[in-house]
Amino acid sequence: MSEPVFFTTISLVLGTILGVFAMRYFASVTQARARLAEDNAYRLIAERAVATQAETATALDSMSATLLDVRTRLASVEKMLKDVG
Repeated sequence: MSEPVFFTTISLVLGTILGVFAMRYFASVTQARARLAEDNAYRLIAERAVATQAETATALDSMSATLLDVRTRLASVEKMLKDVG
């Protein structure tokens, strides 16, 4: 076997091995970046959910206070109607 053929054959084999490892490395990096972006998206969704829950709790407290006020007024109106009737 002549030297150029030998070196070409060895270069192709080593180049193939290097190409496979390079593709695996870039695939791993791409997957890691995608996972990081996905984690950040989930984090943002969770933060929005917490903020929405806080707003809902505030609205619920406000409605509870209003309902308590309505109950108090209704009780006084019922008492007045009983006293009159």
